[in-house]
Amino acid sequence: MALVAGFMTLLDVSIVNVALPSIRADLDLGSGQIQWVLSGYALTFGLVLVPAGRFGDARGRRGVFIAGVALFTLASAAAGLAGSGGWLVAARLVQGAAAGVVNPQVSGLIQQLFEPSERGRPFGMLGATIGISTAVGPLLGGLLIAVFGPEQGWRAIFSINVPIGVLAILLAWRWMPRAAADGAPARQRSLDPVGVALLGAGVLLLLLPLVQEREWHGNAKWLLVVASAAVLAGFLTWERRYGRDRTPLIDVGLFRVRSYGLGTLIGLLYFAGFPSLFFIYTLFLQNGEKYSALQAGLAVTPFAVGSAAASAVGGRIVARFGRPLVAAGLAAVAAGLGATIVVLGAVDGPSAGWAAALPLLVAGLGSGLVISPNQTLTLSQVPVRRAGSAGAVLQTGQRIGTAIGIAAAGAVFFARLAGTRGDWSQALRTALLVTIGFVLVALAAAITDVVASRRAEPGGNTERERAPAGAGA
Repeated sequence: MALVAGFMTLLDVSIVNVALPSIRADLDLGSGQIQWVLSGYALTFGLVLVPAGRFGDARGRRGVFIAGVALFTLASAAAGLAGSGGWLVAARLVQGAAAGVVNPQVSGLIQQLFEPSERGRPFGMLGATIGISTAVGPLLGGLLIAVFGPEQGWRAIFSINVPIGVLAILLAWRWMPRAAADGAPARQRSLDPVGVALLGAGVLLLLLPLVQEREWHGNAKWLLVVASAAVLAGFLTWERRYGRDRTPLIDVGLFRVRSYGLGTLIGLLYFAGFPSLFFIYTLFLQNGEKYSALQAGLAVTPFAVGSAAASAVGGRIVARFGRPLVAAGLAAVAAGLGATIVVLGAVDGPSAGWAAALPLLVAGLGSGLVISPNQTLTLSQVPVRRAGSAGAVLQTGQRIGTAIGIAAAGAVFFARLAGTRGDWSQALRTALLVTIGFVLVALAAAITDVVASRRAEPGGNTERERAPAGAGA
């Protein structure tokens, strides 16, 4: 039931993309409100992740999980009933916050319920959930709009969460084990309110100019990134001081563990490339090639199919191959997206989306070998008592990466579109180079980890052999 809830919350990151034209027409929204419908969810999602993960570690993951799913379900119902742009934006902000409460509990529960040697498969399933939910969102959204029509279809995108959420709550209440956090020492139950405030302010200052990149004109908005760096530096200083006699919000010492530090970086970089693909590709298909919402969803289905198939395998073989598996997956993603650029340059018109099916399938297969294995390797050496907050930091990096990638690829896409006087294909191909760039930097980080691992253990006992057993208890 935890993975179902995680799937539901992550699906809402991408499912809305194909519904934006219908939402704009039905509620008569301006571009600013449309941007907040899309990005407001990601903003509050990223803000809440780490504090919610820490709260679950300290006070018990079962109760936090149920509360988060309940709030997400109510917010989904409100979004489906929205009668104005302000109403919908407010519901999306609450939805995002609730999603940020739910997701850290899922990775924390895996750490709590499974022995180190058993975590590869459930983490593989979690990684598959993350990858597939993002990839299948446009297809499911397009299908609902095709079935219920433009006016009611976008409402169904939100309303469908209600029965799923109610079922998840009932199953969690009945079957999810109660945590042992109530008996934890007071030191471990401290919630670090100053750290929460500093981290929240730092993440907000970082994400705001990214999600508002097209709405806030001029370069002054980037001063917020500088302010964010200063606040986050203050946060790290505070965490070191707070951690001397109490449990901090984030154990900064975890970043000295190579598998965790580099794994978090790889996650951030890959998610800068991965979700931005669906953003710019959907724009190209629906606005440039006049695909319907369902056709646009079907066009990206090969990526989802490849990701699902490879994720199922990746979770099982990560213990054998370790970080080289992630590197191979990243290389396949870069190759698949590069081939997509070539195909789109050779095939023009409405058939372009279908012609790119095979390269997108290759990219999807690679993606399945990145998300699941990287999740497993990154959290493999994290102590159970820190599982929720550590997993939340990983997911916060993914959300920040998503915001950076969409802002960067979107800026290049629209600039090229204007510069070529409406050449959607050329705009997409140029923006895909940005996406590939992020993937290649992630590949460089993965190769760095592989090389460092082999140098550290000249006898050949690389990280792939010790990853599952290295987790703390």
